[in-house]
Formats: sequence, structure tokens, C-alpha cells
Amino acid sequence: MSSADGTPPLQALLDAFNAHDLEAIMAFFTDDCVFDTPRGPAPGGHRLVGKQEVRKGFQARLDGIPDIHYGDERHWAAGDRGVSEWTIRGTQATGEPIEVRGCDLFEFTDGKISRKDSFWKIVD
Repeated sequence: MSSADGTPPLQALLDAFNAHDLEAIMAFFTDDCVFDTPRGPAPGGHRLVGKQEVRKGFQARLDGIPDIHYGDERHWAAGDRGVSEWTIRGTQATGEPIEVRGCDLFEFTDGKISRKDSFWKIVD
């Protein structure tokens, strides 16, 4: 799962999200991973801890935007940190279209993602 420098290949992770392949997505994450969602009750969003909670959070994203697609992507990594920039496009479960620019900040442990912190632009 990790590249030559020990960091996960972020394009492959994005490809797994675009394929809506939850098994492939979760293979990139450590057992004790953390996902800080872009929305929630605190300034840091809602924190999901452990593969089971993170998996539920990703499933909720796929359920909430069933045709979600991440495009316009750029990725980079340095040491135990990485960044992905992207634009989400799709149709929300409510029938409303969505197009949002965002990014994920990653932390890596032993070639897997130990933390994913997501940020979305707010569209008024």
C-alpha cells in the first residue's frame, strides 16, 4: 500500500473513493486511524476514531452523495504528512447537486494513513 518513501499513494486512495470501494479505501488506513470530518459540533468537525467508526463515516459520505466524484486533484507528501486537494461533484441524497472544493490533511504511520482531516469550502 505504501510508496517508495513509505507514504500511502494518495492518488490510489482517491481512485478507491471514486470507485466507491469501501474495502479498498479502508485498506489504506491503520487500525487506530482517526478521521476528522469537515462538519460537526466543534471547530475541528466530528472526530471518528478506529477503523469501524471511520468506515461508518466514509459509508455515510457515500450514502449522502451516492454519485460522488473527486476531481481536479493534486497530491503531495513529505515525511509522515500528506495533502490532497480536490473538487467534489455529485448529487446529494436530497436531490440537490453539490460542487465543493476541499482538501485532506494526512498523517502516516508505517506506510498507512493514521489521520485524515477533511476541509470543505463553504458555499453560500
